[in-house]
Amino acid sequence: MTARQCPALLIAAPASGQGKTTVTAALARLYSRQGKRVQVFKCGPDFLDPMILARASGLPVYQLDLWMVGEPESRRLLWQAAGDADLILIEGVMGLFDGSPSAADLARHFAVPVMAVIDASAMAQTFAALAHGLASFQPGLPFSGVLANRVGSERHGQILADALPESIRWYGALPRSAEMELPSRHLGLVQADELADLDARLDAAADALAASAQVELPPPVAFPAPQVHSIEPLLAGVRIGVARDAAFAFLYQANLDVLRQLGATLCFFSPLDDIALPRVDSLYLPGGYPELHLQQLAANQGMATAIRQHHGAGKPILAECGGMLYLLESLTDKQGETGIMLGLLKGRATLQPRLTALALQEVELPEGVLRGHSYHHSSLEGDLPEIARGECPNYRRTREAVYRQARLTASYIHFYFASNPHAVAELLRP
Repeated sequence: MTARQCPALLIAAPASGQGKTTVTAALARLYSRQGKRVQVFKCGPDFLDPMILARASGLPVYQLDLWMVGEPESRRLLWQAAGDADLILIEGVMGLFDGSPSAADLARHFAVPVMAVIDASAMAQTFAALAHGLASFQPGLPFSGVLANRVGSERHGQILADALPESIRWYGALPRSAEMELPSRHLGLVQADELADLDARLDAAADALAASAQVELPPPVAFPAPQVHSIEPLLAGVRIGVARDAAFAFLYQANLDVLRQLGATLCFFSPLDDIALPRVDSLYLPGGYPELHLQQLAANQGMATAIRQHHGAGKPILAECGGMLYLLESLTDKQGETGIMLGLLKGRATLQPRLTALALQEVELPEGVLRGHSYHHSSLEGDLPEIARGECPNYRRTREAVYRQARLTASYIHFYFASNPHAVAELLRP
């Protein structure tokens, strides 16, 4: 196999909340409307931004990360995309240099040029100082230029552009506009399927970008060929029920791909609306927002009975974060309202006013080592059968527990299946 070339750009920012997702989505929608195939990636663990970006581009969005996804798999994903796409866009995470590994580490490793999005709504010439700092802070960073977001007027944008040194490219500006903003809640952006006017917002952002910014394709980047490792069909013939609805939507596309590569047949179902399980051998309950649907989940006794019977028959269940909360005795939201859950795990969870955990995690299970991340606002009380604890590679104190009861495995950790497909097969094999 040989290297492949494709225009690529990593969209970063000095901090969260600057508008990276809006700009990345606007670029994806703009180019896809022109008939170009745009493959978007998200740097680091995230579920909500990829939902928006997938709607903007019309293609599934994958994660890139030098630790959780790993360098070899990130290399494979980029090389594969370079063979299919006209443009690769990578949305960064937090600030450009935040975290380890950071978005800057990824850009430097794969030589992807960086465009920084800076919220310029409350600054003038200082915009240039901030851009200069981003461009020069880390030696060897392929920094390309900046795009100003939320500018107040055409004149405001011109002041920002005039202040930049010649070495930093001016990509243009996006005006401040409520029509383009993406609403948020406690775990991040509101889910794409919950925004009835999302396509109108994306089109408005794409139109504004076309009118006020430089939108020619970036230069091609060469992506070297990866080493390809085949996955054995260890789950051939196994039917896996995957919960997917407004309450359980935090699903990595890569996880679904791995399950299919393992040979499994995926059967999607809704714990909110379906009164029975499809005919399945195993269950995968991903994270999401069960706290926003307490009474509907509690009222669906048909589904509750079906999952209890599945567990009682000794069939595998893998539950992550929100999926685990659904299996507890009760879940209490931020307003103090409590919903009775399935009671398969003897514990109770309560939503807290602030974030309770945010960390990458690696955990050694009897089936093997898996990587993933933890991000939640709830706290858990109860006597749950713990079999392992995760470790954070960045020396954070977060050590999420993994619980096991018969063939039920549950944790706050969102696992990245490609980190160890064999372990995932063992967890879900009947």
